[in-house]
Amino acid sequence: MLLFKKIRQWPKLVWHWIFLSLFLLLIVGLAWPSYAWTQANVKQMATRHNSKMSPVIMIPGSSANESRFDSLITTINNTDHQNHSLLRLHVYSDGTIKATGSIRPDDHEPFIVVGFENNADGYDNIQKQAKLFGQAFKQLAKKYNFNNFKGFGHSNGGLIYTDFLEHYFDDDQITMKRLMTVGTPYNFAENSTSRKTQMLADFIKDRGAIPTDLVVYSVAGTENYDNDSIVPIKSVAAGKYIYQGQAAQYTQITVTGKMAQHSELLANPQILDLMTRYLLDPVKTNPKKTTTRTYHDDDPTNTLDNNK
Repeated sequence: MLLFKKIRQWPKLVWHWIFLSLFLLLIVGLAWPSYAWTQANVKQMATRHNSKMSPVIMIPGSSANESRFDSLITTINNTDHQNHSLLRLHVYSDGTIKATGSIRPDDHEPFIVVGFENNADGYDNIQKQAKLFGQAFKQLAKKYNFNNFKGFGHSNGGLIYTDFLEHYFDDDQITMKRLMTVGTPYNFAENSTSRKTQMLADFIKDRGAIPTDLVVYSVAGTENYDNDSIVPIKSVAAGKYIYQGQAAQYTQITVTGKMAQHSELLANPQILDLMTRYLLDPVKTNPKKTTTRTYHDDDPTNTLDNNK
């Protein structure tokens, strides 16, 4: 009681300084978390801005898992001698992710393959997979801080990528440079573009979200001039209604001959050649000798020409 009475007798000036000190402590306490978050965010942005990594993120088709592209990636490594790293992600339906493999710190163009526990066919499942891919993509971007990437989708993997671009790709600090889809049924099994599935209609309706600086290559296989034994070529061609005129560039390429069947396309040497030319970043060579290769859409033979 005596101590309380003495405190009450303190001069007003003392009380003024006490309240001022408490107020300043409160301001600092509230501001510090914001300052720390800002500093961390600025550091991450600087790290991302300076990053040299440009991964190739790949999505397999229905019923396939994250090991689907192993042989293709091995062949690429044996061809370009860049020793690309390989990281595989298995995304469970509850959003948890199991990773196998790793990315070397000095690898500027690793391969990242994303497979799903739910890898079934059907529009509903494709929408679910696209949402899960969006979650996995955010985790990849946060961990590896890349500022650009390339995409590769086989069969339904191209549909997942399309849904992802239209609904879940919202990071303005990351650029998607190129997308290559192979045997992707943009209109499912329909053999006529006059009959649009609900999925194709939705893709066309939401196409405005597709990045305008994206370069897209859509590759079709034809085993018998009409389809690749599974996907009608007109279904693959329906991708133009989604990407053409919205993306910076849209090119359709047709692969014929041996190994043009849907499931064999990934082992087709022509696909390897197309990936090397148009999807992967150019391998640095002697600057005094350079070669550019251009595919001509109006070439009736569907050949790839070398222009020196």
